[in-house]
Amino acid sequence: MDISSHLIQRMLGLPPPATRDLVIERDLRVPMADGAVLLADRWAPWAGGGALPAALLRTPYGRRGPFGVGMARPLAERGFQVLIQSTRGTFGSGGVFDPMRCERDDGLATLQWLVKQPWFGGTIILCGASYLGYVQWAVADDLPPEVKVMIPQVTESALTLEFLRPDGFSLETPFGWGVMVAGQERRWALLQQAGQARRTRRALGTLPLGQADTAAIGHHSGYIQDILAHDSGAPRWAGIDHRHRVAGVSVPVSSIGGWYDIFLPGQLRDFQILQEAGRPARLTIGPWTHASMGAFRASMRETLGFGLACARGVDPPERAPVRLFVMGAEAWRDFGAWPPPGYAAQRFYLQPGGALSGEPPRNWPPDRYRYDPADPTPAAGGVRLSGTAGRVDNSALEARDDVRTYTTGRLDQDIEVIGEVSAEIWFRSSLPYADVFVRLCDVDPRGRSRNVCDGLVSLAGADEVSCAAVRLWPTAHRFKAGHRMRVQVASGAFPRYGRNPGTGEPRATATTLRPAHQEVYLDRAHPSAIILPVRQAR
Repeated sequence: MDISSHLIQRMLGLPPPATRDLVIERDLRVPMADGAVLLADRWAPWAGGGALPAALLRTPYGRRGPFGVGMARPLAERGFQVLIQSTRGTFGSGGVFDPMRCERDDGLATLQWLVKQPWFGGTIILCGASYLGYVQWAVADDLPPEVKVMIPQVTESALTLEFLRPDGFSLETPFGWGVMVAGQERRWALLQQAGQARRTRRALGTLPLGQADTAAIGHHSGYIQDILAHDSGAPRWAGIDHRHRVAGVSVPVSSIGGWYDIFLPGQLRDFQILQEAGRPARLTIGPWTHASMGAFRASMRETLGFGLACARGVDPPERAPVRLFVMGAEAWRDFGAWPPPGYAAQRFYLQPGGALSGEPPRNWPPDRYRYDPADPTPAAGGVRLSGTAGRVDNSALEARDDVRTYTTGRLDQDIEVIGEVSAEIWFRSSLPYADVFVRLCDVDPRGRSRNVCDGLVSLAGADEVSCAAVRLWPTAHRFKAGHRMRVQVASGAFPRYGRNPGTGEPRATATTLRPAHQEVYLDRAHPSAIILPVRQAR
């Protein structure tokens, strides 16, 4: 075992290996229905590997490096043989990589091939994070009987579509991913990551956005052009949505996610579908971002505990269906369902002078601020792929003139918020097109404001007074006595969300940026509020 693998396994805190002696079969040829051949590597113990369950990993990111050392080797040393396959058009596999489009047909063909191999041990588990979890959902309703369990991590069944909502375009994540996959097979790609990240950040400010991929990677990317031109409901994306397959899954599913993960709403939706369909499922949500080592650690442990037990036909370790890390309390809690019962919707109203209260407002004049897309309100922490994701200090953000904050007094008792979070902000802009961004924060006794969850909605007809219904990320958070709750209202979080130019021009071709004067209403007829699922802690 090399040094990097040893360090990874120490960080993961895995149980001791059953063996260190592995055989690696490189570049196995897996034929697809259309004649393309995908390449795969098989990791297995030297002795007895053919009798072990197979863990299938299908990835567009290569079979060596972190996926071989970080996933295949630890699993192969602890009870699995592992087949790690490069998806179509990546790292030597035949065909053209058209993201997410071929994963159902190719996944089913791979499973059919796998069960016919002379070394196949009789059972399969599907595991992996992000894209590696999405490919599991692509085949979930047509699994062969040899598949015994799915363990999708930080992923969902309709990958990309949440980013492309017509009422809230999330720019940074799909653009950055498109840049990454466009250059990942170049020589010295890993060594060039820092420079590429700088070019990508600069490119996100390009106008028109349709030229941003050229600024970042030197040429057009088909995927990036598609995300700029096609909203989530466009026919271009019809083949990548596998939400309708979730209820048809025939095996237990253990989902692992993070409160600051980019795919959390979709992952919770998938879990609720499984619950409603009566499927065996469990859910683990930690205080993690998409690339958090904590989420990866939890996934590996679940694969070696729950996954291996299911593959062997024995009862997995007992636990509640839902296990959540409650931030603020900094503790794990078990529940029977998502969302957990006993948390009632409670409104906290925006008040004049920056106050936040459970009392409905009186007839106060609106708050006003100016938003300029040429100097857009920046994203700070939260749901991002960058290194600044997660919980951060919001002091610099809240000091800006284009951010309004509303804060409670010091709490005299703990308030626990677990479930879906939303806001209703009565709003008017000087322009017909505008965004409303809402963030919930926890302010500690020293005055440090840290983000809990947030969301954005884009409005048309914003020059008329209307109620902006904002869906924030779900959360589990305890606001402790002595802390304060804070709500931010702004008109952007760039580059996480694409900046709204105020003109209504298509996002790929917009070149004009118009500043806007915004109003947030605080009167009885227009009671702006955040709506929290609350249980007051005893």
